[in-house]
Amino acid sequence: MNDKKKKLTVPEPAHPTHRRTRLPWEVPKPSSDDVSCEERISAIMESPSYLPAIEDVSFLSSGDARTVRLQLDYLKPERLMRRHGIKHAIVVFGSTRIVEPKVAKKRVSELEAAVGNCPGDAELEQELAIARRIEANSRFYDIAREFAQLVARAGSGVEDSRLVVMTGGGPGMMEAANRGASDVGADTVGLNISLPHEQFPNPYLTPDLCFQFHYFAMRKMHFMLRARALVAFPGGFGTFDELFETLTLVQTRKIKPLPVVLVGEEFWRRAFDVDFLVEEGVIDAEDRDLFWYAETAEEIWDSLQLWYQRAGQPLIADT
Repeated sequence: MNDKKKKLTVPEPAHPTHRRTRLPWEVPKPSSDDVSCEERISAIMESPSYLPAIEDVSFLSSGDARTVRLQLDYLKPERLMRRHGIKHAIVVFGSTRIVEPKVAKKRVSELEAAVGNCPGDAELEQELAIARRIEANSRFYDIAREFAQLVARAGSGVEDSRLVVMTGGGPGMMEAANRGASDVGADTVGLNISLPHEQFPNPYLTPDLCFQFHYFAMRKMHFMLRARALVAFPGGFGTFDELFETLTLVQTRKIKPLPVVLVGEEFWRRAFDVDFLVEEGVIDAEDRDLFWYAETAEEIWDSLQLWYQRAGQPLIADT
């Protein structure tokens, strides 16, 4: 038996990207072999079918790729919010038309001057009446801004991104909420939606946390995925859409109950009559307790904390 160990011959590891000898497909078939080669290869490589699917905008925009777009609409914001450590959100909605008080006051002054120059103009008088209502409601802008500051300072302070203010990213009441968080240096999230007409996000969003969705469904899902509460200020169709969808999800227990606060009882009592719905038998009496009213930033914040105390849960959790 030979006790001598056989000497191993091991070649050097191959370079991860380079080769000493080119592979056959690394060069095109030469025109010297076939004069039509160059034209044929150009036609092939310029064809849309040759584009990798991920670079083919036409394909990605097609009906056949809808499932892929839905996945991407979900995945990109989810990935970035996880990276920022965002676990929970207070979702704030309200009218895009309710502007800050100084802007509302200026609009009223402009319309008063216009009506003075054109007495009896019914259209201008109607615009002025609406502008005065916007000015009266502009107090909610300050309330939303102050409330967002309270949310932003919760937890371990403004650098703690476990709980953030999240809005639809637009103007008006959403701007006010994002602005309040931005005022104190906290991250704040906006979920924009692509629409037929050009729109701009409000300027107070954290740049890395403003997302533009193609599908309303994915946008709605992201609102609910991290929502610890829905705070609805006076608003129109969009606000009602989000409010009633959330109430329906809680009513049917499709999601775990979460607090829903309607800011401005006078507005909401006129906007929809919950007692009438109970009397008509289209909702149950207990459904009135799925939301409550508040008037100030402190009332909103204190009531949210009380709701979570009664539920035996922390408002800000690590999971």
